Amino acid sequence: MLPFLLAAFYETARQGSMTAAAKQLQVSQPTVTSRIQQLESSYGVELFHRRGGRLELTRTGTELMPLARQMMQIQHDIDFKLRNGKQLLAGSLHIGTTGPNYIASIICGFREQYPDASIGIEVGNSRSMLEALFDSRVDLAVASEPLNDPRLLRCEIATDPLVLVAHRAHPLAGRGQIALHDLASHTLLLREQGSWTRNLMEEAMNARAVRPRSVLEMGSREMICRAVQHNLGCTLMPVRDVPQDENLRTVAIEPDPPVLRVYLYCMRERASMPLAEAFIASLPNASQH
Repeated sequence: MLPFLLAAFYETARQGSMTAAAKQLQVSQPTVTSRIQQLESSYGVELFHRRGGRLELTRTGTELMPLARQMMQIQHDIDFKLRNGKQLLAGSLHIGTTGPNYIASIICGFREQYPDASIGIEVGNSRSMLEALFDSRVDLAVASEPLNDPRLLRCEIATDPLVLVAHRAHPLAGRGQIALHDLASHTLLLREQGSWTRNLMEEAMNARAVRPRSVLEMGSREMICRAVQHNLGCTLMPVRDVPQDENLRTVAIEPDPPVLRVYLYCMRERASMPLAEAFIASLPNASQH
């Protein structure tokens, strides 16, 4: 029972709320509350300060957190080992990705070689997918953030230039190409913090001292596309992410367009597990770091 109680504590501390922890653990919020209360009452300790709508770790909770993290890591390692301890064809692999466009063809090729392998997909921005990898919620992560960490095996799997995406009625839509300073008089649509596409956009514009007239922040690629479809502004997007839509136009950025580099990450300690190793080996022309 203790692992369930500690999991409720760990996810609540990590997520910052019992509601978010319940969603992550796929249980009800009252269940998370009950498990934390049971853990506190069993040992006669207080793990959280309840201050209004906020939860803050007590000293005991802070000291418990690294131990709980170790326990969760061990549980995930056991799960991964058992899932891949069977024959290779019967294993399962959990992949976190920023979107389907860079990984779909790789998964298709892998499935042709190992048709009985089970693959689960989780989608989020680069930062959240790397966090999921470190937390062992996924076995592999596809992300654009170039993270240099000795614990990670990193394979570059794609490069993609950013282009302007605008509604056909937008003033820039009819141009053959634009420079970044052309964005200064327009509304720019940005992804949420943690998106590496946003990071590339901001770096490129800051380097050229470009300040858009106004900025609208959207929480996902899908929301950005909807906003462009309604001509609420324009955005920069990797070529492969631009949806097919007769109302959208793409315009090249010249000179020196920002280029998105896409990586597949795996924890080095897990890279030799049969299914993970087979997936990495199936990558076409990937360079490892």
